[in-house]
Amino acid sequence: MQWLVDGIKSIITVLYNVTDTIGFPSYALAIILLTVLLKIALYPLSVKQMESMKGMQLVQPKVQEIQKKYKNDKEKMNKAIMDLYKEYNVNPAAGCLPLLVQMPILIGLFTALRDYSFEPVAHAKFFWISNLSNPDPLYILPILVAAATFVQSKITTPASTGASNSTTMMMLYFMPLFIGYISMKFAAGLALYWVIFNILGALQQYLINKKPLAEKGEVGNK
Repeated sequence: MQWLVDGIKSIITVLYNVTDTIGFPSYALAIILLTVLLKIALYPLSVKQMESMKGMQLVQPKVQEIQKKYKNDKEKMNKAIMDLYKEYNVNPAAGCLPLLVQMPILIGLFTALRDYSFEPVAHAKFFWISNLSNPDPLYILPILVAAATFVQSKITTPASTGASNSTTMMMLYFMPLFIGYISMKFAAGLALYWVIFNILGALQQYLINKKPLAEKGEVGNK
């Protein structure tokens, strides 16, 4: 993991030098640029995840029909559901890939920002925050973290789920509050990263949601 931390530190330094070269030295801008680069790097996985969610939304009514039809025979039910996923080329596990990739990055970024030597410190300021390695004293970024997380979660929740799924609804409202709360204790730079990353993710999901659902056999084929 240390190689990842060192790599993130090096990238932040390079991006900071870029901002210095263009006459606007700012570690906050460097972190924003890092976020954009990571989002671009994760774009193929993110699109696959979002299209998988669209596919799951399409087949959900059919899954419910199968569950009712084979409610007394789990083996047949599972086989029928898997055949349905295969028919529509839907992979439920695809939604987990970006999260699995992003978690080590988040951990590495947390460690890198905590130990990073911002020099000069004057360039580590971000509006009301004197040093991005410290938590936000006014809790504005944590609030934005919670809001951005909620917006992205909201638009990625299939409409067919609705309020009937209490677990989904609890996660929809609980997770943004929880992430916002813990970000109160994290480096403001990490909170800034999370806000920008979720805003970009929400925009990307919105654009994908605007596309019509794929027809039979086309889901996941891009």
